[in-house]
Amino acid sequence: MKAYLLFLWRIWKLSWAGSTRYYAWILLLTLLVLVGVNAWARQFVEGLQTTGMTNQVSWGAYIANFTFLVGVAAAAVMLVIPAYVYKKEYMHEVVIFGELMAIAVIVMCLLFVTVDLGRPDRFHHMIPPFGVFNFPGSILSWDVIVLNGYLLLNLHIAGYLLYCRYQGRKPTRRFYIPFVFLSIFWAVSIHTVTAFLYVGLAGRSFWHHPLVPSRFLASAFVAGPGLMILAFQVIRKVMRYHIGDAPIFTLRMIMTVAMLINMFLLLCELFTEFYYPTQHAASAHYLFFGVHGHHGLVPWIWSAISMNTLGLLLLVSPASRRILWLNVACVLCFIGIWIEKGMGLIIPGFVPTPLGQVVEYLPSVNETLVCLGIWSLGALMFSWMVHVAVPILNGSLRAQPPLSNASQPTATLP
Repeated sequence: MKAYLLFLWRIWKLSWAGSTRYYAWILLLTLLVLVGVNAWARQFVEGLQTTGMTNQVSWGAYIANFTFLVGVAAAAVMLVIPAYVYKKEYMHEVVIFGELMAIAVIVMCLLFVTVDLGRPDRFHHMIPPFGVFNFPGSILSWDVIVLNGYLLLNLHIAGYLLYCRYQGRKPTRRFYIPFVFLSIFWAVSIHTVTAFLYVGLAGRSFWHHPLVPSRFLASAFVAGPGLMILAFQVIRKVMRYHIGDAPIFTLRMIMTVAMLINMFLLLCELFTEFYYPTQHAASAHYLFFGVHGHHGLVPWIWSAISMNTLGLLLLVSPASRRILWLNVACVLCFIGIWIEKGMGLIIPGFVPTPLGQVVEYLPSVNETLVCLGIWSLGALMFSWMVHVAVPILNGSLRAQPPLSNASQPTATLP
């Protein structure tokens, strides 16, 4: 216990040590978080009227970001599977960063749900014995379980492996390998259950479609690896930590296959909606072409499709074998899927209403600032975790002072 407390104390001290560039970055993110907190405080006082949501469109930017980020968190499994199932040794050097990213992203997901409630004290309705959890009948209850369970799994795996590296000893397999394989199943489940939240709403025909879970997973395995590719390059350049090109190009291959599947499923949905359109295609028609002079989402969705198409063309072409063009493809796919799973999925599910009303939605300034604050907090958490993890991984922070090169113990992530 004493050694563990010393470990936490040394991490705390390390958190405050860094270059001027590190301090500037952390200060910037902290200021953006405070801006978001101020905007959320205003929403807390004045209510959800500070957002662009209405009685007709009751889910907006908060749930859109939540849905997208659940997929990004689930995509950490794209590092775990090659490393632990297919025994790709070069993936072990980056798998810990995927776990850390999943932790930060899941926290962001929970925060987006919190701000969407308007009043966080409403959580008590899902906390026994104060409220009724409605498990297993409620899909929302399942979502709460899988999200928090995935957070705990990643906290355990990443924390245990880093602590063993700090101690300079090999991890005991039974303490983490079962959790690693459980996390593979759990990662798929968090996005599948989130998709079921929408698919189960039979009154919203735009979501009531069996392809939605499949598209959720396919798009997640594009956006998540794309973000990781960009993050790995920042880590190896700023932190001077060696990350080879092999993990990056493995993720590129995963992105390419997943994006092909995602675009194919999109074409299947478009054929179903527009080949023989019925009244159930009204939301899709509003999204892609507008209805009755209302076309607020049309620029969003066509921008997303254009970005995804261009990103896919770059991924399948030899140009993406160069880091520069691969980065361009990652940015295009990440932004395109963020739009597609946000403004292109959540909002049109409410427009038109079952009574035929067309009420358009656009995030308010205050709502946007809250979103910015949560994204900044996620970036702050990930930056801090990487800042303390890299010294542990490269051996500069360990339980015992470094020995001579001849007698220095080594410990590698399994």
